[in-house]
Amino acid sequence: MDLEFNKNEDINKQLLYEVKTRLKTIYAGGGEKAAAKQKEKGKMLARERVAYLLDKDTPWLEIGAFTAEDMYKEFGGCPSAGVVCGIGYVSGRQCMIIANDATVKAGAWFPMTAKKNLRAQEIAMENRLPVIYLVDSAGVFLPVQDEIFPDKEHFGRIFRNNAHMSSQGIVQISAIMGSCVAGGAYLPIMSDEAMIVEGTGSVFLAGSYLVKSAIGEDIDNETLGGASTHCEISGVTDYKHPNDSACLDSIRKIMSMIGSPKDAGFDRIKPAPPKLNEQEIYGLLPENRESPYDMREIIKRLVDNSELEEYKELYGQSIICGLGRIDGWAVGIIANQRKVVKSKKGEMQLGGVIYSDSADKATRFIMNCNQKKIPLVFLQDVTGFMVGSRSEQGGIIKDGAKMVNVVANSVVPKFTIVIGNSYGAGNYAMCGKAYDPRLIFAWPSAKIAVMGGSQAAKVLLQIEEASLKAKSEVITQEKEDELLKKITDRYNRQTTPYYAASRLWVDGIIDPLETRKVISMGIEAANQSPIEKQFNPGVLQT
Repeated sequence: MDLEFNKNEDINKQLLYEVKTRLKTIYAGGGEKAAAKQKEKGKMLARERVAYLLDKDTPWLEIGAFTAEDMYKEFGGCPSAGVVCGIGYVSGRQCMIIANDATVKAGAWFPMTAKKNLRAQEIAMENRLPVIYLVDSAGVFLPVQDEIFPDKEHFGRIFRNNAHMSSQGIVQISAIMGSCVAGGAYLPIMSDEAMIVEGTGSVFLAGSYLVKSAIGEDIDNETLGGASTHCEISGVTDYKHPNDSACLDSIRKIMSMIGSPKDAGFDRIKPAPPKLNEQEIYGLLPENRESPYDMREIIKRLVDNSELEEYKELYGQSIICGLGRIDGWAVGIIANQRKVVKSKKGEMQLGGVIYSDSADKATRFIMNCNQKKIPLVFLQDVTGFMVGSRSEQGGIIKDGAKMVNVVANSVVPKFTIVIGNSYGAGNYAMCGKAYDPRLIFAWPSAKIAVMGGSQAAKVLLQIEEASLKAKSEVITQEKEDELLKKITDRYNRQTTPYYAASRLWVDGIIDPLETRKVISMGIEAANQSPIEKQFNPGVLQT
């Protein structure tokens, strides 16, 4: 019996249990009372609508389930940012679904709601996925209107994206299944087709109360912007349906007639599971984020037949590069090696650190994958680039810059999984959110920050102490310990995968065993969007 393996397994399964427990609360949306009110109106709940729409027994990849978790407490919270988003299959066609959750503040838009909608649209545009909007929203949440209304990446960007997708031939279908108010009214009407549910759906620039106060006209909302008005008088909507299920059936019928997408040509053969047991990942991944482990053993439990064609295996060993397959798709894998290695020059290299030789190797490998049109998968457990005089004199900045350059300029689709640490410039070089991964997900063991907690806390403590001394305050050992604990606890809370997922730095937190599904569905989506841009890294420091 391997006690360390069993301990790791227990800890990682506990972390996964916490993820699932939190998700149960998130899936409840605004709670039972709010759900009951929607049911009284004859409406399905947002997640019920999505489930009804999706093809049976097909995978569903939710985007941003943890968005806004632990945020907006002063307003009672905003579970999942009040909107359900994800990639799924409707009438056999992979598409993006965006559904307002009316149990959360009547589906009103918070700042993170806008950010999540924009992320969903971004994924749809990059991969040319059809978009289905299930609209049921009271519009902008007025108490935070200054944080959502006027800026470039705010509410108005949604409609700009509607227009751009339409011009690019990306299909958009909207169903007005509840309120659709003010500026939000443009979203369904800027889609290719808009349908509305009788009795519950309504769309107008101003509701009856605002109309009364603005121009003195007495009118009810149904007459102002209900299904009969817009399907029989204004012509604003295209289809009228008696209830939610009929509306969703109509969407499925339309989706069944959409023409086939172009093929980007990424290579796929018959999928095969890993030969090694995927469940063993839980025992291989250490509880302590500083502890070494062999990343190859993780990779072997992710790739088909546990086979990896490794590139420059004995050079630049702190990064593993190689070709493999995931669910049949050919991929190029770039992963941080977490065990201590010894170079042929006799240098001991710390696990998780990027050295000049490993950056050089990864750069060349990424360029090769662009040449071969092979999607890239980044497995992050990185503490950063090596520091010190030896590394600086060896040109670590130059070599790191080359790697960052080719990651930024890659034209093949990129997918990032944050397994463990994701610190500092290592986050950038290993294709963090700023470097346009098509999808980026974290395992429950992930830590994302500018540096590790203990190092950061000591730096922050020095700054805090200097500030207190400037005020002539005496710093006792007891006071210093208290400050250090307070700073460490706060910093550690900010490095959790929940903190990152709440702010959409990652698209979600997944069970390690879902990694193959995420990557496979991601490449399938990307395969609908042929590469049109030529790979050109520009000027590289050599």
